[in-house]
Amino acid sequence: MSAQVIGTPGEVPSWSAREEGSRMEKRHRRATSHVSADDRRMGRRQGISFLLGFLLFLGCFGVYFASQTDYVQKSWLYPYPYRETVEHYARTYGVDSSLAAGVIHAESRFKSDAQSHRGAVGLMQLMPDTAEWIAGQVDNDYHCSLAKLQEPDTNIRYGIWYLASLQREFDGNDILALAAYNAGRGNVQEWMTQYGWQQDFNSVESIPYAETREYVTRVLKYQQKYKTLYAPHSEGFLSASAK
Repeated sequence: MSAQVIGTPGEVPSWSAREEGSRMEKRHRRATSHVSADDRRMGRRQGISFLLGFLLFLGCFGVYFASQTDYVQKSWLYPYPYRETVEHYARTYGVDSSLAAGVIHAESRFKSDAQSHRGAVGLMQLMPDTAEWIAGQVDNDYHCSLAKLQEPDTNIRYGIWYLASLQREFDGNDILALAAYNAGRGNVQEWMTQYGWQQDFNSVESIPYAETREYVTRVLKYQQKYKTLYAPHSEGFLSASAK
């Protein structure tokens, strides 16, 4: 069977062949154009992502750097309203004022109208029945109204006196005193008996209550912050006589 000759070398392609070739070339150009456009879009996306990531890094670095300045820390992170009152009663009752400030920061963040769901009131989050007992010890008056307890001066005075009494009870051990401030002196005495803790106890992680462990850790951290930021007036006053 003889083969049909389609064309010979040098023969001019027919119109249909030229059209088909033109269409194929256009499809090739379109495909190449789409790939190039996709590459350009991908490149732009990568460039924008890199730029945003770089700006985010700069922003985070700037925030971190700003947060380390004394001005930001004093104004926003560790403010110290009622400082004179805190330092006055810290001197009066023989408590490190930085420790007292740390307790207030942990308890209420210096909000005088703070009230917990358990009923604790004021800057140092005193329970009303505890406040009445303190009033009897300090003022020889076992009545303490809620309005009086919310007064910053009264709340700070009673709270620092109570902290001082816990320090005396636990021989100046701040960890035990803070644990008792949070969980109650009865629980701390029970733990000391149950686990054989001595007055030199210093293992915060051994405190059974997670809330109390976290509380003690936070207050000790805040104490150091207030001591560093407000160093000129925040040295300990343990030599003062306690009432």
